[in-house]
Amino acid sequence: MRDPIIIGGTRIAPGTQRMVELRMPRLNSHTQMTLPVHVFHGRRDGPALFVSAALHGDELNGIEVVRRLLEVKGLKRLAGTLLLVPVVNVYGLIHHSRYLPDRRDLNRSFPGSETGSLAGRLAHLFLTEVVAHCGYGIDLHTGAVHRANLAQVRANLEDAETLRLSRAFGVPVLLNSAERDGSLRQAAVDMGARVMIYEVGEALRYDDLGIRAGVRGVLNVMRALGMLPARVRGPKPRDAGVVRSSRWVRAPESGMFRALVALGAQVERGQLLGYVGDPYSGVSIPVTADANGLVIGRSQIPVVHEGEAIYHIARFKGDIDGVVEQVEAFHEDFAAIAR
Repeated sequence: MRDPIIIGGTRIAPGTQRMVELRMPRLNSHTQMTLPVHVFHGRRDGPALFVSAALHGDELNGIEVVRRLLEVKGLKRLAGTLLLVPVVNVYGLIHHSRYLPDRRDLNRSFPGSETGSLAGRLAHLFLTEVVAHCGYGIDLHTGAVHRANLAQVRANLEDAETLRLSRAFGVPVLLNSAERDGSLRQAAVDMGARVMIYEVGEALRYDDLGIRAGVRGVLNVMRALGMLPARVRGPKPRDAGVVRSSRWVRAPESGMFRALVALGAQVERGQLLGYVGDPYSGVSIPVTADANGLVIGRSQIPVVHEGEAIYHIARFKGDIDGVVEQVEAFHEDFAAIAR
């Protein structure tokens, strides 16, 4: 029999599931705040995985991914331990904000400390009570406000095991991304965990296809880790394209941007992406792609200032036509599920 796991002073026995509420600093109204953690502690030995959402309080897709994971009946029979955290930055969620009340970015505040800033205290709590128990992690994110991302996984793809799990997730685009100082991923890696980031959609908006892909992706990773049985039927994860490099196309002038190219579209160097128009005259300036590649992110708001990022174009290792086919098949798969 496995040993129980202890989180927030609560003992969770093998073969049981429980929600633990970790105490956080109160609001200035003296309202007590807690960080809910759903703990699934399997009877059988296996890896420990955390899945976290809303590290930025305005990134909502991950919250719904975790909510749907809680409905998966098979989790009760898992091998190992699963920690699901629907909302890390509860303070930001309340205010529809990326940041904490002290205007700090939680994802630049790790590892934090027990006596530091509000952000530092929350980072320390999350690391010591959640990450410290896990060898693997999936951190769920979206694009920023008015900026959408194509479904993608970001991770240290130089690590063979992380690359294997990233491919297992089942999205069409993988980015080899270095850890940033102060980020959850960097702090978790320093503690010996392997962590990937799933990005899709934009802040303050649900992307249903991206949510469904996120749920399936987490379950795919759990199967790849041996926490759940392999699928006997159903689609297997498709091949993913690995990004070689990427860059943002920026607005050449301030004004109103009229976009002509959709997220996920293939573009060629010199191709027209849209126009920036002067709102007070009939003058429009064309915006063109500066490289061949795939649009993996774009601005969703027409109002732009000179230098503002409007299209994120990725270049891939190998044949981009194959990546484009995978993107199209990915959308067709999840559109079929919705019908």
